[in-house]
Amino acid sequence: MTFHEPLSEFAGLPVADYMEARLLERSGQDAGPGRRSPELDGLADPGSVAWRLTRYGCGYDEGDQWSALDYLTGFTGFVSDPAAVTAVVVGSLVNAFAVESSDEVRDAFVEIVPRLPGLRALFYTDLSFEECEASWIRHSDLSSLVAAYPGLTGFAVRGTGYLSLDALEHPGLRRLTLQGGGLPGRLARQVASARLPELERLELWLGVEDYGGDAAPQDLAPVLRGEAFPRLRSLGLRNAEHTGAWVRTLAEAPVTARLHTLDLSLGTLRDEDVAPLLEAPAFRGLRRLDLHHHYLSEEAADEVRRVLTEAGVEVDLSDPQEPDTYDDEVHYYTAVSE
Repeated sequence: MTFHEPLSEFAGLPVADYMEARLLERSGQDAGPGRRSPELDGLADPGSVAWRLTRYGCGYDEGDQWSALDYLTGFTGFVSDPAAVTAVVVGSLVNAFAVESSDEVRDAFVEIVPRLPGLRALFYTDLSFEECEASWIRHSDLSSLVAAYPGLTGFAVRGTGYLSLDALEHPGLRRLTLQGGGLPGRLARQVASARLPELERLELWLGVEDYGGDAAPQDLAPVLRGEAFPRLRSLGLRNAEHTGAWVRTLAEAPVTARLHTLDLSLGTLRDEDVAPLLEAPAFRGLRRLDLHHHYLSEEAADEVRRVLTEAGVEVDLSDPQEPDTYDDEVHYYTAVSE
């Protein structure tokens, strides 16, 4: 399984496609009877939507000479008040996402900082599997992109195999999300050493070893000890090939007692992982525990739900999975492994 559909909502806002909005404005069309259009809402109030910026449909042929900077400058010139834009979702602006790097787009965003002074949330990049498999996305260092926007409070990036966040530092970032089929240990260590004093929510997609997912608890040691991010209250260790091992680590980790939300969804939680999950006091102190997409039997899931619900924990145990068996071996899969 990979990423099938583009985001329809981001940062609490509906996503509006910039090129669709251009077409609507040019044609003078409305959204049709009974249909609400994020694009028309965005034309009226640029801050009411998260703007999706994507190359496809923009009218350029493969042979046209253009740049990401041209595209972004065109966007900021199109919206009625670019200073009102608070959220942007980057799509497939250049073919280089699949074959070289996204440096051109990163550098263009850094250059247009004065045009987007109100930007608070950035998703970089929302590519479906039809456009580019997550493991093929080639980002280099994006620390300069994060640092360039002083008002940024949320940053999400898809594609972690080549990504670097070396010396990441931002005084106001509250939410950081890294999505992919495999989180390298070197990248986990960079995150753990980042200077993000206001970080409240960290979401890491750990993935599988076949796609570079070799991050281990020691790579996140400062986070697990509760030292890296003093304000952290929500932690996601999602899409993990060895969810049970992380349960055992978190049962002993000081950070768990400080969390109100723990997300271990999209992984491979099994019946043998239930005992440490229910015996550790730290898990019973959570407000919410997300375990959806799991491999628990019905009996084990009922026991987890009963014990944790009685402790006041809201538990999501939806989307139970069945393992595959072939060549006399049982195989458990994360939700995103390609």
